[in-house]
Amino acid sequence: MVEELLKEFYQGSKKAVARIITLIENEEPEGKEILKVLYKQSGRGYIVGITGPAGAGKSTLTDALVKLMRRRDYKVGVVAVDPTSPFTGGALLGDRVRMSDLTLDPGVFIRSMASRGHLGGLSWAARDALVVLDAFGCDYILVETVGAGQSQVDVAGVADTVVLVTVPGLGDDIQAAKAGIMEIGDIFVVNKADRGDAEQVVRYLENTLEQGTKTEGWLPPVLKTVAWRGEGVDKLLEAIEKHRSFLEQSGRLEPLRKMRLKEEIIERIEKLIFTRLIKEIHMEELIEQAYSRQLDPLSVAEMLVEEIIPPTGLAGKRIKLQGRACAK
Repeated sequence: MVEELLKEFYQGSKKAVARIITLIENEEPEGKEILKVLYKQSGRGYIVGITGPAGAGKSTLTDALVKLMRRRDYKVGVVAVDPTSPFTGGALLGDRVRMSDLTLDPGVFIRSMASRGHLGGLSWAARDALVVLDAFGCDYILVETVGAGQSQVDVAGVADTVVLVTVPGLGDDIQAAKAGIMEIGDIFVVNKADRGDAEQVVRYLENTLEQGTKTEGWLPPVLKTVAWRGEGVDKLLEAIEKHRSFLEQSGRLEPLRKMRLKEEIIERIEKLIFTRLIKEIHMEELIEQAYSRQLDPLSVAEMLVEEIIPPTGLAGKRIKLQGRACAK
């Protein structure tokens, strides 16, 4: 099955891509096996995160941006992350419905994926899907996230460029200016700019950004779009390409990706340890001791972790790395 899927994948089959992502979503062993193979062929695609509050028109903007990229002959992948259905566990809204006219384009692959309860908006399956689309040869991979407000910051952990979309009339000046989400934007877009108070929102964002601490050499631009008419989308793509050039020419792109990779590995370690704890540790007796106040929760957690990882940790052990034993 794995060899057959990979063969179809290398032949450019979008069906094979979809089946591989489904295996990954369902945490099937074949999905993990394929992902390890494809990871070695990834790293060439450029990831753009599109985030912002609900109702900002992110899907319409993404649709317009993909169409423009296709006119410039880019191969494009889209991972549209939606809230999780409480009944099926799948994507609740299904952004592919809103981009249905793109699904027949051989140069576009669109996948709606559930957030699976991740407050920051991106599940592990969604992150792994980016690797699959990268290995599939996508020049650009767009990640459109759930409109969840301040918690919507996971996208900064996967995207090279983050586009933060807002609209006029959201109240309390601007929802996007709330702590946490304002800081992750590399490009700001005021969508639905045909509304009367769009200029006020633009000025507010520009003033806020000028006062903030941003990357040296890059002041995030604030753009206006009317996505449903395609207005301003060309300037958005131009800004994305300029930010990419800035990262590459300043030497920031490689350290940025390495930092994200380190954070991902640490998060995966935490996930694996947690999973192993849940599966292998019997904590009922310790919970009883904590409930009767003989132990505190922190002590219980430390005891459980030490049962798997002794206090000495990995010291003195030898880890094989690229065929060589390295003292650690």
